[in-house]
Amino acid sequence: MKHNRVTWVAISVLLAVAAVAYYMTNTGSPAPALAGAKGDVKAADPAKGAGAGAATPVEVIVVQPVTVQEDLQAVGSMRSNESVVLRPEVSGRIATIGFRDGQVVRKGQLLIGLDATLNEAEVAQYQAEHDLALSNLRRSEDLARQKFISSSAQETAASNAQVAEARLKLAQARLSKMRIVAPFDGVVGIRGVSLGDYVKDGADLVNVEDVRNLKVDFRLPERSLPQVRVGQSVEVVADALPDESWQGEIEAINPRIDANGRSLELRARLDNSKGRLRPGMFARVRVIVGERSNALLVPEEAIVPQGGQFFVYKVVEGAARRVPVKLGVRRDARVEILDGIAAGDQVVTAGMRLSRDGQPVRVLPPEGGLPMGAPSKGDSSKGSPKDAGGAGKA
Repeated sequence: MKHNRVTWVAISVLLAVAAVAYYMTNTGSPAPALAGAKGDVKAADPAKGAGAGAATPVEVIVVQPVTVQEDLQAVGSMRSNESVVLRPEVSGRIATIGFRDGQVVRKGQLLIGLDATLNEAEVAQYQAEHDLALSNLRRSEDLARQKFISSSAQETAASNAQVAEARLKLAQARLSKMRIVAPFDGVVGIRGVSLGDYVKDGADLVNVEDVRNLKVDFRLPERSLPQVRVGQSVEVVADALPDESWQGEIEAINPRIDANGRSLELRARLDNSKGRLRPGMFARVRVIVGERSNALLVPEEAIVPQGGQFFVYKVVEGAARRVPVKLGVRRDARVEILDGIAAGDQVVTAGMRLSRDGQPVRVLPPEGGLPMGAPSKGDSSKGSPKDAGGAGKA
């Protein structure tokens, strides 16, 4: 009896499954009729089978011409307009420091004075000898006019006066070496010496930098030589200040090509009157060599690389057409298309889960907007795409 009960339960389950299958088959959507079947039911249209429900949603932009600047890009270093490390020419003990670290100084301002006691005494001694020699020379000239001394005695007095003058100038030159002054207007750095330090000749004391204007030294490949010239505009960005840029111009081009790297050395000048830049900064340089007003740019995400070629998907009559393109310059996450698309084309930028050329697509509206091509309220014009690529400079 137990075996019979299990058998009846299994039969009941099979009947229930068959009933459910029969119900779903008879209440679902009717299957497409075969071509040539009798009755009023028409054969299914394959195009309608790939209708809106099968279309892939995508976002697009309408490509419009923009102005693009042609440029050459390089990296370089910023340098002071004038820069010097002050060093004494003679040994001595520091007696005076006439600046504070980081202070703005003027040309000729005393920065460091060495103990000049002995030099001042030497100058006083030779000054007295020079005065005595001049007095003897004047007396000899008076006596020579009166024929009381010979001409050779007068010449000896004149020679002694010249020697005394030379000694005096030498002593004065030695005394001047005890004073170290600013060679130009600028800003002093951080000193490494103190009052009372004994320094030898050639020891580093402090640096002075003229930073009102800065030089930017950079290199370009030798093939860029025909495109650059003195006076050409450059745009400089420092990694330390990425949100700002500075305009300058090429000041000089080295006439010699570096034989090791086959590179051309250039120097540009920047205005740094606000003091935002510092010598030694890493600089990214952009040399403007031309401008075009009819360039077509698309976002980088619209480019589909495949092997050594690049493609974009263009929406044509509700379908995505894969088009080979030729790339140009890159600007701010956008790429110039030199060949393959035209102004006014709709190019897919997002939602590109496209498996084949000609796949049906459904263009999504811009965020917060109407579908592409739908009229807005109170306006008969079509809604604008997410990114119309409007005219402007890139």
